[in-house]
Amino acid sequence: MKVVYLRKENTKLSYKFLLFDLDHTLLDFDAAEDVALTQLLKEEGVADIQAYKDYYVPMNKALWKDLEQKKITKADLVNTRFSKLFAHFGIEKDGQYLAERYQLFLSKQGQIFPGVENLLKTLINDGYELYAATNGITFIQTGRIDHSGIAPFFKEIFISEQLHTQKPDTEFYEKIGARIPNFDKNYALMIGDSLSADIQGGNNAGIDTVWYNPYHLENNTQAQPTYEVHSYEDLLDCLGKI
Repeated sequence: MKVVYLRKENTKLSYKFLLFDLDHTLLDFDAAEDVALTQLLKEEGVADIQAYKDYYVPMNKALWKDLEQKKITKADLVNTRFSKLFAHFGIEKDGQYLAERYQLFLSKQGQIFPGVENLLKTLINDGYELYAATNGITFIQTGRIDHSGIAPFFKEIFISEQLHTQKPDTEFYEKIGARIPNFDKNYALMIGDSLSADIQGGNNAGIDTVWYNPYHLENNTQAQPTYEVHSYEDLLDCLGKI
């Protein structure tokens, strides 16, 4: 017998378990990264901070893409990105030490996008169960979500480092499903901004997806979102119609 989930006003829910990506979806990673990088570079005595940022940001994004595609390991990414950054400017640095300092600065950043709290409150009031599903370093992500103030909205927060697997791997979602009481992937929805991680991950795991696309980007990938929204209002409207 198929379970029927109801909203508080007794209308049927098409989904019950909402899996939210954090960075660029609910948490403002760009703002957090900018503050943490500034603090690190100032501590290291860098004069032209913007030049270092301009090199680091795209390099870091490329490294995370390489990690998603299993071209590098998490240790490679974490322990070498800052030594690579300084090496680009002809300076030798201990990448592991800089990583630890950066993680400390970043873990204290809890910037969220406007409207996040209202979105999460509304979804809970409508009867959904909310879970965070994020790729990242445990120390950083737990610190950031604690500083953000939105941790209480989630029944559980799943971080790739803790699960020893990451989006878009099917195993990431299998492990999440095993830890959610009465989980049924037919009633689950992965919501996130990343086509390569969130949407492809949902595709791999057989879970419906919402591509949160506030900048109206084109999808030039193989990932196929079930739904596409451009704002939190769009997301609420979408869920209200399905």
